[in-house]
Amino acid sequence: MSSDESPTFDVVNPATGQVVRSIEGHSRAYVERCLVTAQDAWEKWRRTDISERSTILKRAADILDVRRDELAGLMTLEMGKPVAQSRSEVEKCAWVCRYYAENAAGFLQARDIPTSMAESSVVYRPLGVILAVMPWNFPLWQVFRFAAPALMGGNVGLLKHASNVPGCALAVAEIFAEAGLPQGVFQTLLVRSGAVATLLADRRVAGVTLTGSEAAGSAVASEAGRHIKPSLLELGGSDPYLILEDADLELAVRECVTSRMLNSGQSCIAAKRLIAVDSVYDDVLRLLRHRIQALQLGDPLEPGTDVGPQATVALRDELHDQVERAVAAGAQIEVGGVVPDRPGAWYPPTLLVDVGPDNPAFREELFGPVATLIRAEDEHHAIRLANDCAYGLGAAVFTQDVERGRRIAEEELHAGACFVNGFVRSDPRLPFGGVKLSGYGRELAQEGLYAFMNAKTVVVV
Repeated sequence: MSSDESPTFDVVNPATGQVVRSIEGHSRAYVERCLVTAQDAWEKWRRTDISERSTILKRAADILDVRRDELAGLMTLEMGKPVAQSRSEVEKCAWVCRYYAENAAGFLQARDIPTSMAESSVVYRPLGVILAVMPWNFPLWQVFRFAAPALMGGNVGLLKHASNVPGCALAVAEIFAEAGLPQGVFQTLLVRSGAVATLLADRRVAGVTLTGSEAAGSAVASEAGRHIKPSLLELGGSDPYLILEDADLELAVRECVTSRMLNSGQSCIAAKRLIAVDSVYDDVLRLLRHRIQALQLGDPLEPGTDVGPQATVALRDELHDQVERAVAAGAQIEVGGVVPDRPGAWYPPTLLVDVGPDNPAFREELFGPVATLIRAEDEHHAIRLANDCAYGLGAAVFTQDVERGRRIAEEELHAGACFVNGFVRSDPRLPFGGVKLSGYGRELAQEGLYAFMNAKTVVVV
């Protein structure tokens, strides 16, 4: 941070385009105080009995349950997701808190290793202050997904959230404080992105986790590497969904559309490239067209809304530019593709066809409610198309032959998570993360708890 001035964060309602409030950010002096507090807090928190940590996380889950509707409204106001999905997000945050509160002690038990020494074991100890650089699309879930395992492991957290969700960023810190988390164990920093490099250079920051774009991940990983600090990256995706000739087409299309349009299309693990084999392509197109046309684009506070606005007008315009470039390269618009003439960051559910490997819509991540339908000759061609991508976050395959689907998921698709006959989703019990340009490292499950732990070898000769 180049000055001690506090930035101001405007909250823009994406449904109306209106600034609804402004929140004063944090100065360089405030951030320095937070770093001091975090380091002091870690020295105590790492020695706090894990049962006490568990009690606090369970309280946080209870608070999330009580404040569900309030927090859901806050998310919808700040980034526009349909409010029913916001409520589900709050419930999932409570779930991940309870999961680690109940399971972390078992995951962190020391392991005795038979060797020629008198005693040899592995113990798990926290690294220290972990910086979390989080995105706006799941403004509570992404934070709790990091915080629950990190805090249960004895680490402390500093949150640098996306600039368009400052209220959500402050709410997370409030929830943990209300739950009884000691001062300094989790702190929100309302700072601009330029502050991240300075924070990573600070000796008191032990590691960093980032969920966001490829460009942001590359920049943060470079800074972390420069200072020899561990980083965990969950980046973009262009998830392929294979629809084979023996698939239940009604099921496949329903799951594909649900995945593609969830969170108004703003999800890294959405179904983005729908690859149908030639023998069922026309039927898939017909079903997709019907289901996408039936989706309701509207007020995210209304219970019947399927797709709300995009998070910002700038992001909506970037998405529309991608659609226009795809059409210029030969794609056809089957549904949608026209920006509504109304205030706010609106974009309609859209379906592109005739999208080949040379089309930008095949190569780039479309972060919004735009599905692409791709024709494959057969299973082998579909697999080649699926893997012909720089990303590798999630993938799915639809076939009524479960063994066939399992083989393709296990052996053929290059992704961090592969689902058979369902859409990709995260679950606290399962490791989550990607390969290739989708990032590295794993969150959630036992693996996620170890992300910022020192697996320390202890030997008595």
